[in-house]
Amino acid sequence: MSNSFTNRRQFIRTSAKTAAISAVAVSLGERLMAADAAAPEIAINHSVCKWCYKGISLVDLCTAGKEFGLRSIELLSPADAKVVQEHGLTCALIGFPTVKTEAGVTVGKITKAWNRVEHHKALLGAYEKRIKETKAIGLDNIICFSGNRDGLDDEQGMKNCAIGLKQLMPIAEKHGVTITMELLNSKQGGHVDYMCDHSAWGVELCKLVGSERFKLLYDIYHMQIMEGDVISTIGKIKDHVSHYHTGGVPGRGEIDETQELNYPAIMRAIQKTGFDGYVAQEFIPKREDKIGSLKQAVGICTLDQN
Repeated sequence: MSNSFTNRRQFIRTSAKTAAISAVAVSLGERLMAADAAAPEIAINHSVCKWCYKGISLVDLCTAGKEFGLRSIELLSPADAKVVQEHGLTCALIGFPTVKTEAGVTVGKITKAWNRVEHHKALLGAYEKRIKETKAIGLDNIICFSGNRDGLDDEQGMKNCAIGLKQLMPIAEKHGVTITMELLNSKQGGHVDYMCDHSAWGVELCKLVGSERFKLLYDIYHMQIMEGDVISTIGKIKDHVSHYHTGGVPGRGEIDETQELNYPAIMRAIQKTGFDGYVAQEFIPKREDKIGSLKQAVGICTLDQN
């Protein structure tokens, strides 16, 4: 058998394999394109956390934000939320109330909240009032926290949270208001020792509480620090999330190319879940032009509706 015949036969076999591989690749590409086309046509609703812009008045933030697509300014009291509404925006997440227990302990903030049964009586009263105030101005989402461990076992802390929150849910359900617990990192910053620091813990708490009016705030910055795997996790826990926060990692600065997270890809993952709530910028601007940084972040997180 001549070498030329052998070479021709090998060429034919190789060509056939290449054609088959190409056909598979084209088929896969078509399926992926079809999947993208079938994704929910839901735009990202943009919000921002006011506390990150302490040097800028609420009115000025409203005025500037409206020009580049901001729809909400959040973590406000109901009184400040009214100001935002007067400027044509909303408050996607009302801030937490604080109150003193009979023992004189201030509760409701990040470090002392629902994971201690001795806090429940005071918290139930404070949150019932906050729910009614929130409903009265036509809003429907309020933040809450687990509290720090301070030596408390995670399992017992979860049970304690559920005991208190189950008592609150009939009030939340009656008024159509969601109570949203934030997932925070417990490694650094002002949240060291915080209990609700992993998505799995938060999801289990949601199941224990057993109400559609109790959800999670998935903070992308905090969860990247604690567990990573952000895009996969968003898909897995989507039914338990009512709100998202951003932030550059490391450092909690701008969410652009100066940090490690791919925010356009993360926004696409959120969009594909069918989420129609709000994504709030919660980075701390490092640049002098704070409004410019916010405008850039909203642009980064704005996706075509397809």
